[in-house]
Amino acid sequence: MKTNKALLIIDMQKGSFTEQTPRYDTEGVVNRINELATLFRNVNLPIIFIQHDGTQMNEFIPHTTEWELLDDLKTEPTDIFINKYANDVFYESDLQNTLNNLNVNELIITGCATDFCVESTI
Repeated sequence: MKTNKALLIIDMQKGSFTEQTPRYDTEGVVNRINELATLFRNVNLPIIFIQHDGTQMNEFIPHTTEWELLDDLKTEPTDIFINKYANDVFYESDLQNTLNNLNVNELIITGCATDFCVESTI
């Protein structure tokens, strides 16, 4: 069986990178994510950006600055964007259907808060 990989990039949103929530090596992390995404794009593998939609808690509301991806993250029109509503990206989102439609059977996962939403998704 052929391995079909996808790159998941979780919660790399402006609202998670503030003076009140400093992150370790943000520039380095963004650069490494961009490098990974380039590798995936070069071999036509999907890149899936996951953005937290916290509308129910009045935070990370879609199309607000807080919800937007970091400016230095490189995106392409071929990338896939999925909202999530809980720590676990699979909970009530389109992720599983998207992965099934793409015949993805291996995920490379990166993003913000590896001890929170990344870990919950894994």
